[in-house]
Amino acid sequence: MTSIRRKIRTVIVDDSPFMRKIIADVLQNDDAIQVIATAKNGKQAIETIIALKPDVVTMDIEMPVMDGLEALKTIMQKYPVPVIMLSSLTHHGAEATITALELGAVDFIQKPSSLFHMQGENLKIEMIQKIKAAYQIKVEKNHEVLREVGIEKNTAAVESPKINSTKTKNIIAVGTSTGGPRALQSIIPQIPQNFPGSFLIVQHMPAGFTKSLAQRLNSISAVTVKEAEESEEVLPAHVYIAPGNYHLKVKKSNTDKLLIHLSQEQAVLGHRPAADVLFHSLAEMNFKHMNITGVIMTGMGSDGANGLKELKTKKLAYIIAQDEASCVVYGMPKSAVKAGIVDKIVPLKEIIDIIVKRVGVL
Repeated sequence: MTSIRRKIRTVIVDDSPFMRKIIADVLQNDDAIQVIATAKNGKQAIETIIALKPDVVTMDIEMPVMDGLEALKTIMQKYPVPVIMLSSLTHHGAEATITALELGAVDFIQKPSSLFHMQGENLKIEMIQKIKAAYQIKVEKNHEVLREVGIEKNTAAVESPKINSTKTKNIIAVGTSTGGPRALQSIIPQIPQNFPGSFLIVQHMPAGFTKSLAQRLNSISAVTVKEAEESEEVLPAHVYIAPGNYHLKVKKSNTDKLLIHLSQEQAVLGHRPAADVLFHSLAEMNFKHMNITGVIMTGMGSDGANGLKELKTKKLAYIIAQDEASCVVYGMPKSAVKAGIVDKIVPLKEIIDIIVKRVGVL
C-alpha cells in the first residue's frame, strides 16, 4: 500500500485580496503545500489558527483591525505556530520586521516594490523554500521573557561610555541565518563594554534590513553595533554587521590597520553576504598575532563550513558551534560539526561566556 505524504497546511494572512490570491497560487503550485484558509487581518488570523491549527502561517505586517505584530504577539504567546512575515522594504517595514523576529516569527519574505513582481520566479522559489523550512521548525510559546530581560539587563549599559581604542587583539567572526536576529539579541547585549576585540557578523538578510538590525542591537548593547562600511577601521568593542547584498571581508591598510572591505562578488551558496566569504577572507590574511574565534549559529544550509575548514586547517581559529537544541534551524552548525572542525558545541546562552573567557576580559 502506497503511503500518502501529508501536505503542509498553510494559512495566508493579508488585507489585500489580490495578495492573498497571488500567494495562494504560488504556494499551491507545489505539491507539498496546501493553503487551507486565508485571513484579512490579525483578529481573523487568530480565530483561523485556533480553529484549523495550521502548520505554517504567512503574515502581512500592516493590516486594519489588528496588525501583524499584534497578532503575532498573541499567536506566539497562546497558539504557537511557525510564522513567516511579509515585509515591505521601507524604514518602518524593516524595523517592524526586526521586531517580528524578536517576537518569535521564524523568518520573513521581502515584498517586491511592485505587486506585479510577486510572480517572479526567484520569489516563488524563496516562498516555497521558506514554507518548507518553517514546517520543520518546532515553535514554543514566547512569553517575551528573553526580550524583557535583555532590555532590562542592559539599560545601564546603553548609558555607559563606549570605548574607541584603536588596537584590536581579537576577532570574533560569526555566521548565522534563520533564527539569527533573535539569537544575536541574546548574545550581543552581553558583550562587556571593555571588550578587547571586534565582532564581524554575517547575517543572511536583504539590503535595508541589516541596518535596522544593527540599530536595534546597538540600542541595547554596551558596545557599538553598526552596519559595516567600506574601508572603516576595525575597532575593539565594536560589532560590524555585513550590509545586505554585500560580502564582508577584511584587508590591511598601508599602516597595518585592519579595515573593512565590502564586495559584491558573486553570491556563495545563494547568499550575499555569505559567512564563507568572511571566514575565507580571515584565513587569507594569515594573522599571526591575532586571536580569531569562528562562531557558526542557527541557520539553513551549509554556509560557513568551508570557510571555517580553511581557518581550522591553517590553525588560525578556535571554532564554536551553537548546539541543535537552541537552534531554530540546525543546518549551518550541523554542516560545520559534520566536517569535524568544531572545537566546542554549546547552547546559545553559553557562547558569549566562552568568547569572553578566551579573550581574557577582566
